[in-house]
Formats: sequence, C-alpha cells, structure tokens
Amino acid sequence: MSYKDKTEIFKPRDINKWPKPPCKMYYSVDPSYTSQCPDVTSYVCATNGHTYQNECFFCVDQWEFGPHIKFYKYGKCD
Repeated sequence: MSYKDKTEIFKPRDINKWPKPPCKMYYSVDPSYTSQCPDVTSYVCATNGHTYQNECFFCVDQWEFGPHIKFYKYGKCD
C-alpha cells in the first residue's frame, strides 16, 4: 500500500475546475412560488463577495437578481 505525499494532498486546487452548483434544480416553475432552501450549511462564495449558506440560497439569489451573480468557489469568501 502506498501513501500520497502530504504535498500532494494539500496542494492548491484550481477553482476553475470545480463543478458549478446545479441551479436549475432550485428554480421554481411557478414564479409566484417562494423557494424553500434547506437549513444545511455548505458555504458557497459568489463573485459579488457574498458567502451563501448553501448552493440553494446562491442559486435563488442568482435567479432573482440576475446572472451578474456568479459562482466563485465552494467555501466562505475570503
């Protein structure tokens, strides 16, 4: 059995290769429907510098306020 070198495990990752949140699954078919996001903490950072509680909250904001809000990375914004 071989073990990975610690530098391999902790090396910086290219955030451009991370999968984007699947926002279509959070969009409501009925515009009058208010989305109910789960109370799960899995932070998402957007290009507007806002940290969202999870991808659902990010996707709903993107849907309501426009495509200028873009996914940046998973985790809190720095």
